[in-house]
Amino acid sequence: MTENFYNSIIEALIFSSDEPLKASEIIQAIRGIDGDDVDINEKIILQIVADLNQRYDEQKSAFKIMLIADGFIFATRTDFAKYLGYLSNEKSKRRLSAAALETLAIVAYKQPITKPEIETIRGVNSDYILNTLLEKQLITISGRAETIGRPLLYTTTDEFLKYFGLNKLADLPKPREIEEIMQDEDFLEQRRKLFVTEIEESVEQEISREENESN
Repeated sequence: MTENFYNSIIEALIFSSDEPLKASEIIQAIRGIDGDDVDINEKIILQIVADLNQRYDEQKSAFKIMLIADGFIFATRTDFAKYLGYLSNEKSKRRLSAAALETLAIVAYKQPITKPEIETIRGVNSDYILNTLLEKQLITISGRAETIGRPLLYTTTDEFLKYFGLNKLADLPKPREIEEIMQDEDFLEQRRKLFVTEIEESVEQEISREENESN
């Protein structure tokens, strides 16, 4: 088999996967079909992915292969984010409120962190928000703090990395970068839309509650 053939196999495996595909999973799939003596390893896979991305660059493709949460996945280039964002209508179960994003950011930058510490920073009770983030598997309980009462410790998950398109926590934007993002016009517009959506959802919930009470 030629190297180009393995390029195509790896390309097909990554393309067909709904989740980031780890190098070990690619190796397992190839050896499962072609035998354990196949000369394939993580270094070769990384080189093949680099070659594929070079080809996509030369062809000016709208997509590339990214390394996210230690796995490979196809993703559209950031140049087209505005257009995709315009057409995207994210399902409500995936949408995060401003309060949830704030709490998630605190966990991401301060982890491992306890609920009392989160509430000290936010200034409000965070029970509901933490439960929501746990249900969405964006955070997890990683242990207990060695303090009075031994409160639970919260950390982010691989699902968090996938949600925000990160490969590792070190890829989180630095505080200065966050300040620049906060001033970006596109971000301000998206935040305005999110705020309007939250108001609309609150109104709908209130109307529904009143209707149920009247019945």
